[in-house]
Amino acid sequence: MRKIILFILIIPFTAMSVSAQQKSAWRGPERNGIYTETGLLRKWPARGPEVLWLFEGLGQGYSSPSFANGKIYIKGMTGQNGYVFILNKEGELENRYEYGPEFHESFPGSRSTPLIVKDLLYLVSGMGKIMCLEAGTGKEIWSRDAIIDFGGSNIRWGITENLLIDGDMIFFTPGGKKHNIVALDRFTGDIVWSAPGTGKGDLSAYCSPLIINLPARKILVTHMANDIVGLDAATGEFLWSHPFTNRNFIHANTPVYQDGYLYVFSTDESGSVKFDLSSDGSRIGVVWENKEVRNLQGGAVILDDHIYSPSYVDRRWYSIDRTSGHSTYSSRDIDRGVVIYADGKLYCYSERGELALVRPNPQKFEIISKTMIEAGTGEHFSHPVIHEGRLYVRRGDALIVFNLMAGV
Repeated sequence: MRKIILFILIIPFTAMSVSAQQKSAWRGPERNGIYTETGLLRKWPARGPEVLWLFEGLGQGYSSPSFANGKIYIKGMTGQNGYVFILNKEGELENRYEYGPEFHESFPGSRSTPLIVKDLLYLVSGMGKIMCLEAGTGKEIWSRDAIIDFGGSNIRWGITENLLIDGDMIFFTPGGKKHNIVALDRFTGDIVWSAPGTGKGDLSAYCSPLIINLPARKILVTHMANDIVGLDAATGEFLWSHPFTNRNFIHANTPVYQDGYLYVFSTDESGSVKFDLSSDGSRIGVVWENKEVRNLQGGAVILDDHIYSPSYVDRRWYSIDRTSGHSTYSSRDIDRGVVIYADGKLYCYSERGELALVRPNPQKFEIISKTMIEAGTGEHFSHPVIHEGRLYVRRGDALIVFNLMAGV
């Protein structure tokens, strides 16, 4: 049980939007783990890529960095209070401000990463408080509470949702019976729509939602404790749900949409599932299920005809044929962890601190280069981020920044 608890915390760590206004991104521009950087190192030096700088003193937390206004924004917890740290590109602290109590029980520390649009910063604490602040100063514009305002409940390891903005709406999952999923005006915090979801009052399940842009409508897809749910993003109209549960109600991976199909990854009996999504977004159907690949919160990357994913239960890395759903390899060359992709390579960060550059190969887990993350404290849970030719890796109180640019 303890191992399940600690791996869940990898989920919460950057934010995204389909809006061109939004500067920060949870698992890349499309929330699918794919970064668009080019010109990156094809192979690392023997000791790993050059460390440009190291910032220590973030406190406890699992948040990844977010980027806007030429600055780096990241959260951490000191004592029982959460703080936003603002760094410049040289790793120097420019400001730090408190935003209130953070999750200080099992695996204490900050969860979700701040989301920035121009001069406004949005965050949700592990205690379930959603806030809009002045990005540079921390001055509160508005705040809402998942429990007090929306009748929700906190969950076992704290609210970890990465907020999502589309236009002037911000989406959040309080998990209340009436206010199960809500869209708020991002300037005022007022409710634009409130949906009961499946009507069962399911708790939120550590999932950061996804918006899918279809010709007929935009749909919002997220996991609740017992179901994956699709809503009309503009109105909150309930479209469909599909039973999807596991023993700890953990669904920490954002679903991935590609070419008319929805791919969903979870742990225990849930496994990995491919759904066919109708062209108008009104219904889904199961195409295949793979119970072997049980990905708790490491993310997955889809490239061409294969899916690359860690698996929590057996601590392996897998390739899945995305047409048949069959696994084409499994490997224990490094420990389970998190995967992202950029410029033709997978970046895999394991729970043991291994950081590996891997060639996408559906027949074998092909490590090109490897190094270790030794700075920082605590677990190796956070999702790495690639931004402007740099790789950002957070471990506890430390942020390590690597130079990935070839010839620089």
